[in-house]
Amino acid sequence: MRRENVNDLLGFIAVARERSFTKAAAKLGVSQSALSYTIRTLETRLGLRLLTRTTRSVSLTEAGERLLHSIGPHFDEIESEISALNALRDKPAGTVRITTVEHAAETILWPAMARLLPEYPDINVEIINDYSLIDIAAERYDAGVRLGGDVDKNMIAVRIAPDFRVAVVAAPSYFETRPQPLAPQDLTEHSCINLRLPTHGGFYLWDFRKDDRELRVRVQGRLVFNAVAMIRHAALEGLGLAYLPEDLVDTAIQEGRLVRVLADWCPPRPGYHLYYPSRRQPSPAFSLVVDALRQRA
Repeated sequence: MRRENVNDLLGFIAVARERSFTKAAAKLGVSQSALSYTIRTLETRLGLRLLTRTTRSVSLTEAGERLLHSIGPHFDEIESEISALNALRDKPAGTVRITTVEHAAETILWPAMARLLPEYPDINVEIINDYSLIDIAAERYDAGVRLGGDVDKNMIAVRIAPDFRVAVVAAPSYFETRPQPLAPQDLTEHSCINLRLPTHGGFYLWDFRKDDRELRVRVQGRLVFNAVAMIRHAALEGLGLAYLPEDLVDTAIQEGRLVRVLADWCPPRPGYHLYYPSRRQPSPAFSLVVDALRQRA
């Protein structure tokens, strides 16, 4: 196969997976116009339309889906084998891509990587915050981080953090005109700060457990964010009740800037786990990242 044909196929795979010419061009390090020309050339050579383009989105035609599913895994295997050759180098090298949630990224992944990376300058780590339970293999991530109960049983799971609790909190000023909730059902009378999830545009449900009772509450309020840091800021400003990991608000509670409620309904929950598919030969870079995270547990 001619080299330019291979480049055309790599360009197509990037666009098909990113569903965006802009994101694919940035990933490949080429201009968007050059990538568009590459795809048009490939479609002309094949005599088939591979992509359907609109002003807002890019989708695959039937021919495009078939081509992606047939050639994508082969290119992935080539890339994986090339990465495995790093084992022959004197120093571990390569890129490790991890999908996670914001809380785990800030409190677990970043501290571990801050210690690891200075010792291994040829290792690159990409950490992407995403609350959706994506297929890490399909999205070409090396691993994901989720709570223990959310990990697929077909994955290898490594605990990287102890169990933790969530806390329902609000500023003292918020309770100046409202009574404190005594049970999760009381939240219907309160303004709660919601976390928007990417899947179907829904909100994160607040989980509660006490004795043998389990409740999942869909709360309402004036504010919605897709980042826990913003939820914490809003709670500190007295703008509503927040449902956050305990370690993010513990200091503010001790200082009196936040008041905790419903603590008896918030028992410990399974801690974060790193999960990844079974590998025949993980790269040295990936193994070092796993070991660094395992040590934090």
